[in-house]
Amino acid sequence: MNKQTLSFQAEVQQLLHLVTHSLYSNKEIFLRELISNASDACDKLRFEALNEAALFEDAPTLEVRVSYDAAARTVTISDNGIGMNEAEAIANLGTIAKSGTREFVGKLSGEQARDTQLIGQFGVGFYSGYIVADRITVETRRAGLPADEGVRWSSAGTGEFEVERIARAQRGTDVILHLREGEDEWLSQWKIKSTIAKYSDHISLPILMRRQEWSAEKSEYVTLDEWETVNKAAALWARAKSEITDAEYKSFYEQIAFDSAPPLAYTHNRVEGRSEYIQLLYLPAKAPQDLWNRDRKSGVKLYVKRVFIMDDAQALMPSYLRFVKGVIDSSDLPLNVSRELLQESRDVKAIREGSTKRVLGMLEDLAANDADKYASFWAEFGAVLKEGVGEDHANQERLAKLLRFASTQAEAGVSLADYAGRMKDGQEAIYYITADTLAAAKSSPQLELFRKKGIEVLLLADRVDEWMLAHLFEFEGKPLQSVAKGAVDLGTLQDEAEKQQLEAAAAAFKPVLDRLKDALKDRAKDVRVTTRLVDSPACLVVEEGDMSGHLARLLKQAGQAAPAGQPILEVNAEHALVKRLDGSERFDDLAHVLFDQAVLAEGGQLEDPAAYVQRVNRLLT
Repeated sequence: MNKQTLSFQAEVQQLLHLVTHSLYSNKEIFLRELISNASDACDKLRFEALNEAALFEDAPTLEVRVSYDAAARTVTISDNGIGMNEAEAIANLGTIAKSGTREFVGKLSGEQARDTQLIGQFGVGFYSGYIVADRITVETRRAGLPADEGVRWSSAGTGEFEVERIARAQRGTDVILHLREGEDEWLSQWKIKSTIAKYSDHISLPILMRRQEWSAEKSEYVTLDEWETVNKAAALWARAKSEITDAEYKSFYEQIAFDSAPPLAYTHNRVEGRSEYIQLLYLPAKAPQDLWNRDRKSGVKLYVKRVFIMDDAQALMPSYLRFVKGVIDSSDLPLNVSRELLQESRDVKAIREGSTKRVLGMLEDLAANDADKYASFWAEFGAVLKEGVGEDHANQERLAKLLRFASTQAEAGVSLADYAGRMKDGQEAIYYITADTLAAAKSSPQLELFRKKGIEVLLLADRVDEWMLAHLFEFEGKPLQSVAKGAVDLGTLQDEAEKQQLEAAAAAFKPVLDRLKDALKDRAKDVRVTTRLVDSPACLVVEEGDMSGHLARLLKQAGQAAPAGQPILEVNAEHALVKRLDGSERFDDLAHVLFDQAVLAEGGQLEDPAAYVQRVNRLLT
């Protein structure tokens, strides 16, 4: 047959620009796409041969081969699958984004279509070869046709392609990429093998490359005329759980997470229903150093029908679970799915919700059945998980049960359920205090009355705690209450005699209180007597609903302006230093020292340290 020159049936230059510059952000994708197409062609042959075994000819073993020629500067992806005749080559390769596979699947119905597990979308994927090639040649022969009915298709991707009849003994297809200048990295056994391992290790067919061995005589690797399988030819997550050992699960985790430490737990599930997908998710044992880096890429690996799509599909997992590693393989998403489409897809939303529930289920199982492992997890990732309380309202109740804290009765590991179970008779609230450090929380003067009464208080020192508490108001009907907000009211836990004592002290101390209010009018919103204190002379609190001093400091550290506001100074009328105020010649100095000490006691910083030192010196001398 004479060579024919034909025009493409689409706006080739415009669409090729889209493919090579927009559709694929990583040029390695071309190899994934072409190997996927080759595997697809073999799947087609296997299916058609069910009714026509002669299509296998004399080569029943299906395989994909990848090779390169450094002298000719070509990379070739070969398969012995179904191949194409002349009309199919013109139709499938002459129309960009035309999917031969999609048409093939469309002819099938019901269970047949699912059994074939066809994975390619022959068209756009094929043209991804132009990312690295300035010309592509395809040599092919359809299974069952005579050797003289082979076809050669060739194009530089500019607007035309050439087709001619050739003699081809081997059925199937060779895709030959003539590399562009500057793409010499693909003339390397290591580069091709590592890319196959990354993107196509799971392809169910063997992918072969010529074996290389070191030549001491030449001091270099030499290529032998022997072929070796370079992929594992099986997606671990696609296998039945009963066929996979614990060692294999852990080995796979090491591959995808680049982590030598075994995972704390994992879950492997095949989900069917509105969306069909497989999930294999792991909980790492250690947090990465860049866990809090906002620019850090996170997310699970996304596959579509065993075809690798991206490493960090953030849309498949909420931000507060960004430490989770694993694979999600969808049967419903398109192969050319982008990050933008992931954000908008209803299927992705279903996958995200299902995967979130699986991870929370893993954590609940650990918390219930392996307290040591859960404590290890919490030490590494607890602060991240707290973000979910505000971000994921649908799962807030489950997340609240997973929270762990230090308290005045335990160094760590206190759950809200533990606390609620230890609440005193008549105690109506779950009490907590936030501070910059655990040490500062433990030594806060605001805890003195609670210690005296034996009332447990949760100690919160993570930066995320204030934000979390802005969304978590109660647990199982019991309100969460800060011991540093509002007037102390322990309800029935504070007897009438104590309340009357407070009223009497406030009445007797009123003249001093009035002077304190006047002396501190620029610094304190109010000054009042309290029973909150036992050993300390004074402390700072804020009204219910006002921003705590701790949160104001966090905002300042982050470069943000905190709303203007003043704290309330509470004084212990029984303390010797407070008693000295009455009649003191240094009243103003004592008043400001009391206030400054209260600021320091809660972990704050003085606005004018020099003035504080001068006042203390005057009092000492």
